[in-house]
Amino acid sequence: MTEEKKRLIIIDSNSIVHRAFHALPPLSTKSGEVVGAVYGFLLVFLKALRELQPEFIAATFDLPGQTFRHEKFKEYKATRPPTAEGICQQLPKVKGILKAFKIPIFEKQGFEADDIIATISDMVKKQRTATELETIILSGDSDTLQLVDENTKVYFLRKGVKDTVLYDENLVKEKYQGLPPEKLVDFKALKGDPSDNIPGARGIGEKTAIDLILKFGSLEALYKEIEENSEKSKGISLKTKEILIKDKDQVFLSKSLAQIEKKADIDFSLEKCQWQKFDKQEAIKIFEKFEFQSLIKRLTEL
Repeated sequence: MTEEKKRLIIIDSNSIVHRAFHALPPLSTKSGEVVGAVYGFLLVFLKALRELQPEFIAATFDLPGQTFRHEKFKEYKATRPPTAEGICQQLPKVKGILKAFKIPIFEKQGFEADDIIATISDMVKKQRTATELETIILSGDSDTLQLVDENTKVYFLRKGVKDTVLYDENLVKEKYQGLPPEKLVDFKALKGDPSDNIPGARGIGEKTAIDLILKFGSLEALYKEIEENSEKSKGISLKTKEILIKDKDQVFLSKSLAQIEKKADIDFSLEKCQWQKFDKQEAIKIFEKFEFQSLIKRLTEL
């Protein structure tokens, strides 16, 4: 009988707070303190603790300001509206709760939370063998799906904060009509991503992007076949080929923007993330302050 793997949960905190803020009705304490996103974050967090039973937990956050992607493309995320004030007010509250739970927080100026998640996941793989530890990313951001592999899954907020799905390699392939996780970067480079203002190839939609990557395997292989005018490339429609040639530089720029960075300079060790006895009384005090009476019972059940 094989020993069950231990689990590391990595929390994509900003993603969950954003999802909770927009998915739940406004919630305030009697004194008018806005706490709805904090409540939603805790719903996800406590549910994941109960279902996944982790031995290790780490939390990641975005920091305000530009990232290395803005240096490559100054219009990166330029179409996004400013972060809602209600979210900005609640992020420190979430950090306070995580500290009460003795969960270490990792963040780095110039990098996004996705990059910190990928860096931690990569470091863990070098420290532990695949048979020892399974990594599960808590997120509502589909960009994290490119990190899924045989030993990494994404506990994804499919709708709101209660409808979750655990993505493994097979579920990612099912979602993207056969594309494996590691090819999602190539897919996004062709299709683009309006939410991040990643341009892609203008006029290439989701179906065409998937078909091209499935047929050629990668962007590099696709363009090599086009440049050589190979028999295989002759199956591409003239219009699509013209778009690809015209937007080649833009496509490869898009790939560099979509690729999650795995080498952020952070001070990480797995031992720091040991999920241990937390200060239950301190956590209850915070829950009472925010008037989360319904969550105190769940807390005592941990």
